[in-house]
Amino acid sequence: GRRWPLMIDPQNQANKWVRKMEAKNEVSIFDPNTKDYMRIVERAIEWGKPTLMENVKEELDPSLEPVLAKNIITAGGSMSIKIGENILDYNPNFRFYLTTKMNNPHYTPEVSTKTTIVNFIVVMQGLTNQMVGVVVSKEDVRLEEQKNELVVKVSTGKNKLVDLENEILRLLAEAKGSLLDDLNL
Repeated sequence: GRRWPLMIDPQNQANKWVRKMEAKNEVSIFDPNTKDYMRIVERAIEWGKPTLMENVKEELDPSLEPVLAKNIITAGGSMSIKIGENILDYNPNFRFYLTTKMNNPHYTPEVSTKTTIVNFIVVMQGLTNQMVGVVVSKEDVRLEEQKNELVVKVSTGKNKLVDLENEILRLLAEAKGSLLDDLNL
């Protein structure tokens, strides 16, 4: 993705998921109150390590601006990023996750445009669907497999529909003369 995820996570689900997913990559975990946390971010950028900034508020520290905006400078085949007065080598393996425990945060447009806001709030319908899936997978494995195959087929069908719509639009845009005379349409 082009933007770093900012996860709304009052139940701590995203936090646990990121910790588990990135444990093998030695994820650095800190919050906005951590002393000198920008040094942690800078080292992670240079070493290509994942970082998790948890408990963020509605306002983010302006010093994170170049990281959030991914102001990466490419020169001579190497990548770098300027943070404050420092120019750091940028390792493309670097990943930056942000989480908040706030239920209904109101982020500024600047924050919203520089991050991908992901809502991890658990809702009743989602829990119900998960429970039905667990029960069905235990009771009738074949039925669960059929459901998964159908999900894949529906997704494939939607992708094909988008491709066909784009092809029709392309043909209409390129059409010369009467649309009725064009056999491709």
